[in-house]
Amino acid sequence: MIDYQAIVSSLALASLIACSHTAHADIAFSSGQKTVPLSSMASAYEQPPLSSDIKNDMKDRVYTNLAPEHTAMVQAAEVMASQAAKRVLQQARVMSLDKRVIIGGGCWNYLNAVFLQAGSGRDTLFKGTLRGGPYASSEQLQGGDWLYFINHGYNDGEHSGLFIGWVDKAAHQALILSYAGENRQEPARYSVYDVSHVYQIMRPTL
Repeated sequence: MIDYQAIVSSLALASLIACSHTAHADIAFSSGQKTVPLSSMASAYEQPPLSSDIKNDMKDRVYTNLAPEHTAMVQAAEVMASQAAKRVLQQARVMSLDKRVIIGGGCWNYLNAVFLQAGSGRDTLFKGTLRGGPYASSEQLQGGDWLYFINHGYNDGEHSGLFIGWVDKAAHQALILSYAGENRQEPARYSVYDVSHVYQIMRPTL
């Protein structure tokens, strides 16, 4: 098993490339039946500057939507990610853990807002179908990827989430940032999912 805490402790986080702030006053996203400009929710969606020390950012914090044993994995994912993925991962962390943002719509709406506010595009690297496949291999997944997969924990339906890292790669158990939506009024949550049937991968781009 990967020691994510050791990865965070050993890397020089201060050397990470800082990303400049990007404004998105003219961008809108779908919220139910209404298109809402993100500029109208600036306080909730402000893009954070990249921190030079994520370990201290999360020190002594207790979250209801992130299990303590997964904190190091969230930290390590940002440390090891490409610049584009790093923006997405940090924006997702701030929206879910710090600001606890709730938006109208479901998983697609939430991750679309994350990517927009991170100033990130996305490339579709793999695409199959929900029932017919083909399905991606574990080796194709990277931190910050937007995945579509069969949700074996909920009626084998369609779901999408942000890939963070492997909890048990051999068993296809991954930590995923997931937004339930469905009017539950809950922020996104870092949860473990079976991702044995991933049929679409979208990767952040600058």
